[in-house]
Amino acid sequence: MDSTKSSLLNNFYKTLFSIAIPIILQNLLQTFVNMVDTIMVGQLGAVSIAAVGLGNQIFFMLNMVIFGITSGCSVFISQFWGAQDLKQIRKTFGIMLTVCLAASLAFMAGGLFVPQKLLGLYSTDQAVIAEGSRYLKVAALCYPVFAIATSCQMAFRSTEHVILPMVTTAVSFVLNITLNALLIFGCEPLGIPALGVVGAAIATVVSRLAEFFITLIVGILNKYEVFGPFAQMFCFEKAFIKKLVVVAIPVLLSESCWGLGITTQNSIFAHSGTDSFAAYSIMNTVSQLTWVFFIGMGSASSVILGKKIGAGEEEAARAYAARFAWFFPLMGGVIGLFLFPISRVLPFIFNVSPQIIKIAQTMLYVLMAVYPFRAFNMLIIVGVCRSGGDTLYGSIIDNGWMWFLAIPLGIAATFLWHCPAWLIMLCLESEQFFKTICGIARIKSGKWLHNVTKK
Repeated sequence: MDSTKSSLLNNFYKTLFSIAIPIILQNLLQTFVNMVDTIMVGQLGAVSIAAVGLGNQIFFMLNMVIFGITSGCSVFISQFWGAQDLKQIRKTFGIMLTVCLAASLAFMAGGLFVPQKLLGLYSTDQAVIAEGSRYLKVAALCYPVFAIATSCQMAFRSTEHVILPMVTTAVSFVLNITLNALLIFGCEPLGIPALGVVGAAIATVVSRLAEFFITLIVGILNKYEVFGPFAQMFCFEKAFIKKLVVVAIPVLLSESCWGLGITTQNSIFAHSGTDSFAAYSIMNTVSQLTWVFFIGMGSASSVILGKKIGAGEEEAARAYAARFAWFFPLMGGVIGLFLFPISRVLPFIFNVSPQIIKIAQTMLYVLMAVYPFRAFNMLIIVGVCRSGGDTLYGSIIDNGWMWFLAIPLGIAATFLWHCPAWLIMLCLESEQFFKTICGIARIKSGKWLHNVTKK
C-alpha cells in the first residue's frame, strides 16, 4: 500500500468500530428480544411459534418501509453532518419523521381491522392465521411509536450519536423479557392469567413505548443536532424535497420490494408445510445473533463514507470503500462459523419436534456457506451505494436478482420440484453470488460516489 493511501486509512479500525460496536450491541439486544419471544412462545407449540412468525411478517414489511425511508434520508444527514450543515440536517429529519409516521399509521390500520386477510396472504393454515391475528391486533398498536423512535435513532447514528439508541434498546430488552415471562405464561401470585401469544404482543407494545419515550426525551434534553426549531424541522421546501426524493425513493422502493420479496420467501416456506415454516422461523431468529455484526458494520460504513464525502474527502472515501470491500467478506466467513455450534444446541432451546430441528439445522449450514457473499452485499447496498448517493444502482442489483432469479427458483423448487427445505433455501440465496459480482464491478468503476450536498 502506498504512503498516500496509508495516510488516508489512518485510524480505519478505530473509526469503524467506535461507531459499529454500539450499533452491533443495539441490534444484538433487538435480536435477543426476537429470540426470547420465539423461545418463550415456542414452549406453546408449533402453531403458536408459526403464528407469531406469521404475525411479525406485517411488522417486517413496515420495518422495511421505515428502514427504506430512514436509509434514504440518512444519505443526506450523514453527508450534511460531514459538511456541518445543521439546518439541512433538521430539514431532512423533519421530512423523514413525517413520512415514517404516515406509513406506520397505514400499517397499524391494516393490523387492527383486516389482520386475517393480511395473514391469509402468507399461509392457508387457518389455525395459524387465527392465532396470528390475535397477536397482530395487539402488536400493531406500537407501530407509530416504533416509526418515530426508529427515525430518531437513525438520525442519531448518522450524526455519530450511537450510545443512546443502544441504551434505549437495552431498557426495552429487559422490559420485554420480564413482561413476556409474566404475560405469556401468567403469574398466579400476582393474579396475572396466562395470555399466550397475546401476552407476547402486549409485552412488545409496552417495551416499544418505553423505547420511544426514552429516545425522544433524552435526545431533546441533550440537544442532539437533529432537533431544532419546529419551523426549521418541518420546512417542506419543494426544491429540497425534489432533491431528496431522487435519492431516497429508490431506497424506499428497494426496501419495500426487498421486504415484499422476503415475505414472499416466507410464504413459499409456509406453503411447503408448517414444519418447514416453523424451522425457517427458528433459523431466522438464530442467524440474527451473528448477522447483527454486519448490520452494525454496514450502518457504520455508511456513516463513515457519507461523512467523508460530505466533508469533500473523496479520495479518503474511495480508500475506505476499498478496505471495506475485502474486510466484510473475510469477517463473513469468520462470523459464519459460529452458526455451527449454535445449530447443535437447538434441541435444548426450542420445544418442537426433532424433524423441525433437523430442518432448521440444515438451513443454518446453507447460510454458513453464503455468509461471505451476504456480508459483501450488505456493504455494497447499505454502506457504499447509499452513502455515495448511488441508490438507484443499489436498488436495481438488490431487487433484480431477487425477483428475477431467486424467487422464481424458490417457487419452482417448492411447487414443481418438491425439493427439501434446505434446497429451497439454497435456491432463494442464489441471488447473493450475482449481487457480489455487480458490487465488485461498481466499486472498481468509482461511479458510486456522488456528493448530494452540492448545489
